[in-house]
Amino acid sequence: LTEEEEDREGKELVDYITQYLASIRERRVIPDVKPGYMKDLLPDTAPTESDDWESIFNDIEKVIMPGVVHWQSPHMHAYYPSLTSWPSMLGDMLADAINCVGFTWASSPACTELEMNVMDWLCKALGLPSFFLHYHPDSRGGGILQSTVSESTLVALLAARKDKILQLRAELDQDVDDSVLNSRLVCYASDQAHSSVEKAGLISLVKLRFLPTDELLSLRGDTLKQAIQEDRRLGLVPFMLCATLGTTGVCAFDKLSELGPVCMEEGLWLHVDAAYAGSAYFCPELRWSLEGIEFAHSFVFNPSKWMMVHFDCTAFWVRDKYKLQQTFSVDPVYLRHENSLAATDFMHWQIPLSRRFRSLKLWFVMRSFGLKKLQAHIRHGIEMAKLFESQIRSDPNFEVPAERHLGLVVFCLKGGNALTQELLRRLTRSGTMYLIPADIHSKRIIRFTVTSQFTAADDILKDWSIISKMASTLLAEMHGLNNADQSNSGEDEVMGAEESQGPDSDQLSGEKEDAAIRLDKAQVELWIDKAWNRSRRPMRSLSCNSEPLPYTCIGPLSDYVFDARPCIAEMPSNLLGKQVLKKLTKFYSVPSFCNPWVQCGRRQLCCPMKSLTLPSAMELNIS
Repeated sequence: LTEEEEDREGKELVDYITQYLASIRERRVIPDVKPGYMKDLLPDTAPTESDDWESIFNDIEKVIMPGVVHWQSPHMHAYYPSLTSWPSMLGDMLADAINCVGFTWASSPACTELEMNVMDWLCKALGLPSFFLHYHPDSRGGGILQSTVSESTLVALLAARKDKILQLRAELDQDVDDSVLNSRLVCYASDQAHSSVEKAGLISLVKLRFLPTDELLSLRGDTLKQAIQEDRRLGLVPFMLCATLGTTGVCAFDKLSELGPVCMEEGLWLHVDAAYAGSAYFCPELRWSLEGIEFAHSFVFNPSKWMMVHFDCTAFWVRDKYKLQQTFSVDPVYLRHENSLAATDFMHWQIPLSRRFRSLKLWFVMRSFGLKKLQAHIRHGIEMAKLFESQIRSDPNFEVPAERHLGLVVFCLKGGNALTQELLRRLTRSGTMYLIPADIHSKRIIRFTVTSQFTAADDILKDWSIISKMASTLLAEMHGLNNADQSNSGEDEVMGAEESQGPDSDQLSGEKEDAAIRLDKAQVELWIDKAWNRSRRPMRSLSCNSEPLPYTCIGPLSDYVFDARPCIAEMPSNLLGKQVLKKLTKFYSVPSFCNPWVQCGRRQLCCPMKSLTLPSAMELNIS
């Protein structure tokens, strides 16, 4: 491209982005497309000759935007925020132009040093302990920008595992292989912890034990203490706790002030995951949940969520950087440089070698907004959540089953899980907003998160109006169905037991019949969801077991392998739904490996069809 073409095309795309963000309220939040929609919009092969800019630019609206979920929309409430801003985008434009690979200080000194300074800025702005600072006379720690919280949790777990194994080896009189010591390690998390904790356990081959929470869905110190004592009696070695500040389901907070002293007394590494809530700590009045943070060995949060620094950008601090370095250090000659001993080389703090210049966008954001505007942004989001909560509480058809924390409100319809599920389905299909479900024990709830920096009171009231009207329509339909059931009660007494299940479709209008079928399907979805996604197993491991079992299949292979595909093929498609049947078929189409299932004394054989007792269509009110 010539300089003139670069200038023209760059300005055209910047103008498009400006218009996109300015008019984002007008776009449907959820795309109305099916899997594979793009296949027919693109050629089968890449172009042999270069396409002109106009063609590429026009395809943004034709090919890309029809399949985009608009995360910056004020009506996007499904997940925690994933915000961007102009300072963030401009910073990353510069980083992309420089395009350095900052694995060592020597590979780009500015990349490493800006990151160290910005991470210290963040640490101080959030009110975190000084032992997380790079530049402090009494600190052995520091911060690094990782790609995700999931990666940071894995890094912390691997570092804690290495540190504990080194301790055990020093205490033992005989030489024991690391794999034997690893098989005895156990890590703890609450039953509300993010799935990335479980994945980190699977990758590291250590046992994970998920502990029950209290009535506020918080993990308490007594629960952890009891679990540690139980596992020590079994010969296991507790080594880590993954605590959560702001859980995914309801934004609950584990009690650090109780957990921290237990971890210190028992010699556990305390890792704190504040992926969403971390940004709230810019505001001093919101730091109540940080009590006990002085016991933490590592802390992580996502500026890429609520801080308006676009993905990916995860801030991860560690109390002792040398415990990271002893875990991840490699020293090939081609990566050495004359300042290796004096400088920080972040390649020794992470799993990958290469790393982006992420600190530029963070630097741009913190300088462009300043702490006061970042605080105002956080407080505004919380006020919008309070506004929505007040609307929910004012309607007798709804309930708020868990306390609102920060920008997340959870709610449900009174009258049962199936009604809540059906309301969510209708809201999703409308495309006017994006919401997702969660569960509080046996109760199905809907999560409403204030995510966008553009959200105003009018947006909240508009969303509430849509939710309220759809709920009223749904409840009116269900009320009509109940009346129809009562009017047919005399006939039901004469009919056989099987024939009396559900409303008489011959006497229902087409609209009411459709409503009955939709509610029945919602009930089935809830039932299979409960059976398929049961509460987390207390112990999850792929490593050696606490009870010695041979690494071979016990008994004939037929005892462990069950092909359910013939049964699945005979099921009515409306019983579980096509998607569930497809997942079951896919599961049983993969060759079964029996050996892994008997390697852990606390893991059950994985056979979904054997663990489910499928009810009949009549038992599920499906006519």
